[in-house]
Amino acid sequence: MIAIVEYGVGNLFSLLSSFAALGIEVEVTAEKAVLSRASHIILPGVGAFGDAAALLRENGLDAFIKDSAAEGKPLLGICLGMQMLFEESHEFGIHRGLGLLKGQILPIAPKIPPSYKIPHIGWNPLSIKKESPLFANIKDGDAVYFVHSFYAECQREDLLATAEYGAELTAAVASGNVYGCQFHPEKSGEVGLNILKGFAAL
Repeated sequence: MIAIVEYGVGNLFSLLSSFAALGIEVEVTAEKAVLSRASHIILPGVGAFGDAAALLRENGLDAFIKDSAAEGKPLLGICLGMQMLFEESHEFGIHRGLGLLKGQILPIAPKIPPSYKIPHIGWNPLSIKKESPLFANIKDGDAVYFVHSFYAECQREDLLATAEYGAELTAAVASGNVYGCQFHPEKSGEVGLNILKGFAAL
């Protein structure tokens, strides 16, 4: 069973619908006992990094997620959930993340041409940088759906894929059993379903 962490920062309908389409059992929960029984954990998220990080700490879910990752349980962060995997974010101040990946979350604005709109919203092809079981069912150039104003400045060895939006931006990352997608696989059609299928197969 795949558990989706419910901590009050995301509309989970699309994610649930995607797994239903794949015929994969999922459970949305904030209960540590249920999360403990799961084979895989997904950390979703939309909104502000600081608020989301505070909610995780409030429920003790930050330590639990870190412990689960340390035990080798596959973990996938999506959008803000991916950003939370990093050490810190510079979104409206400096906020501490989970520290499962080295790097920081920075605003897109200084990195891209001023003519480009923020947030970055839309479909962009993935430039896959290295092989990963997460991408076992997709190919280089497949397009996915983004909605974000901040990006991850990550370690080169953790970079799975980038997307071009006036500059090369981090699109997906991985370190051991910890994975992250800046884009929304649950809103990325067949390509997104195939990525979720790859995660479920880990």
